[in-house]
Amino acid sequence: MRELILGIVDFREQHLPMLAERFRTLSSGQSPDTLFITCADSRVVPNLLLSSDPGDLFTMRNVGNLIPPAKADGASTGDLSEASAIDYAVSVLKVRNVVVCGHSGCGAMKAVLDPDMLSGSPNLARWLYHADTAAFRLTRDGPLDASRPPFDQLSQLNVLAQLEHLATYPIVRDQVAKGLLQLFGWWFDIATGDMHAWRERDRSFVLIDRTFADSETAASE
Repeated sequence: MRELILGIVDFREQHLPMLAERFRTLSSGQSPDTLFITCADSRVVPNLLLSSDPGDLFTMRNVGNLIPPAKADGASTGDLSEASAIDYAVSVLKVRNVVVCGHSGCGAMKAVLDPDMLSGSPNLARWLYHADTAAFRLTRDGPLDASRPPFDQLSQLNVLAQLEHLATYPIVRDQVAKGLLQLFGWWFDIATGDMHAWRERDRSFVLIDRTFADSETAASE
């Protein structure tokens, strides 16, 4: 706790003066461009990794970056927290992008592959049920990148499975169909600090570097 308190003091003294006007502007409301869905893992720091400012991201975090799918009426089959965040981001904030971001060394993915880790954790065991689709595909179809350890193989497939879950929400499908919303799958490698993006035509997660950024920018023009 001492480190957190000292961090607040450091923020007030070193960073707040440069962001004071930004916070004053944001005090009247927010208009983020992106809903960023990622794991609660402490090593994944969205604003740092994306060099984003306060107000840029509407962030939803949970264990395993999971999204319980919706039923036909749009109601979630799982916890309402995730469904509420999706509804609010898409319907109220009118975000233009949704990113589902997994990462390497994910403890949730390790637990999915080794259920014994979940002994004594009934809530976690029930929650990780939403990663079962990815686990099934890993067994049936194999990994996207066989050079990575099994839990990272699962983590990458889990990003794609959660994107499919996201698309079960009627409001998401409607906005995508109208061209008002785009869905993206990213994967963060903690060891290297590199972010990768799912590229359908390559059927793989590719490194987001200057070359990638230039090609994506050109494609969107």
